[in-house]
Amino acid sequence: MSRSLFEALQQMLGARHVQNSEEAARYLTDKQGRYVGQVIAAVHPANTEEVAAVVRACVACDTPVVVQGGNTGLMGGATPDASGRAVLLLLDRLNRVRAVDTDNDTLTVEAGCILQTVQDVAREAGRLFPLSLGAEGSCTIGGNLGTNAGGTAVLRYGNTRELTLGLEVVTAQGEIWNGLRGLRKDNTGYDLRDLYIGSEGTLGIITAATLKLFPLPKARATALLAFDSLSQSVGFLSHARAGFGASLTAFELLGADCLALLREQFPEGPQPFLGAAQPWFALLELSDNHSESHARQAFEDVLGEAFENGLVADALIAESLAQSDGLWLLRENMSDAQKRAGHNMKHDISVPISRIVDFVTHTDGLLQAHFPGVRHFTFGHLGDGNLHYNVAHPLDSTVEAHMAHYAALSLLVHDSAHAHGGSISAEHGIGQRKPGLLGRYKSPVELDLMRRIKQALDPQNLLNPGKVLEVIQS
Repeated sequence: MSRSLFEALQQMLGARHVQNSEEAARYLTDKQGRYVGQVIAAVHPANTEEVAAVVRACVACDTPVVVQGGNTGLMGGATPDASGRAVLLLLDRLNRVRAVDTDNDTLTVEAGCILQTVQDVAREAGRLFPLSLGAEGSCTIGGNLGTNAGGTAVLRYGNTRELTLGLEVVTAQGEIWNGLRGLRKDNTGYDLRDLYIGSEGTLGIITAATLKLFPLPKARATALLAFDSLSQSVGFLSHARAGFGASLTAFELLGADCLALLREQFPEGPQPFLGAAQPWFALLELSDNHSESHARQAFEDVLGEAFENGLVADALIAESLAQSDGLWLLRENMSDAQKRAGHNMKHDISVPISRIVDFVTHTDGLLQAHFPGVRHFTFGHLGDGNLHYNVAHPLDSTVEAHMAHYAALSLLVHDSAHAHGGSISAEHGIGQRKPGLLGRYKSPVELDLMRRIKQALDPQNLLNPGKVLEVIQS
């Protein structure tokens, strides 16, 4: 059966667009190198109709389909399993910009478009597409939609779901739903768009999207702030929201250990606040639609009040675009700095902003009690409550010894996030790494609803099986 399907896919797409496992090896390992799969075939369809035809062929043979974009995910959601039963559907050839509508402020693109390309197309049209991620040079819009990606500008613009007006989707039966409507108001029944976004390819295959565009800011102001405590940084965030309003674009937290790691791994990079005693720092960005002088005055007013009220210990304000880019390098280099220093335990959690101080204080203490000497590299999107709560090995131990405690340590972190009203996955998704945890943190009613949706839309359980939901109940 697998050989006949392989040959049928070759006839359908052309032999050079269908690969076996050996030829497609680079697509079969996830970014972290944690999961390695095998496939009947890896296929590169040229358009939505070919995607639908591939799905129909797989349905006829009862063959699973796994969809992959830029392969930048962190949960193994785009990697097939090792059984070799699946077809890997790659969307790299679906990379066209279908329409730019500056009157409606929308951009319609195919799912294989690289995020940075989408940003560039919007900028060339005099508009902004604000989704911004560390992997924006290689991740795709389809992947961003599949995981409902967040990034650094969620505070002002929202995550990918909030930046999307319409979708085109190939269903689990190989039908095509054209929902590419650029409408901001459409109250005509169930919101299928939001159902597919964040579903990680388990309910349907997103092939195109109509995205929201925004005016290009006339000015950008950036500052690195130092705080005497985490509670001081949370207090400043409330002050900044009130003072800057909708102009506040980003508020990215960095612990002092993060800055120390960046200096160690990138000695040629920016070295702000060298020798400072403060334990917490934050990158603040303001996008102003008036002028540079207006943005500068807003900065001076809000920061001046913050100093007077004891809400900030120190501030370094970028005086040029180059300085601003240099400060942002600190945040952008955090992933690589950790990689260079050796593996650590990564936790993509979110809690209400009002409970972040309690969460960090409680969880830090809990981990030190159970795993003395572990190092905390806590950073992330404080403005929307999303922390990358990462834990590295004690200096008197090894990475291997530390990672042996992964399950027990991560359970403490996830239990603490849940106890503080939070989530065990803020923006990285569930993939094949976390399905088994959902039963611990979601109610039976919520899980049953999710399973019933999956059963209704994909009754054969062929779309990305084993991802998001561990067991599909009939």
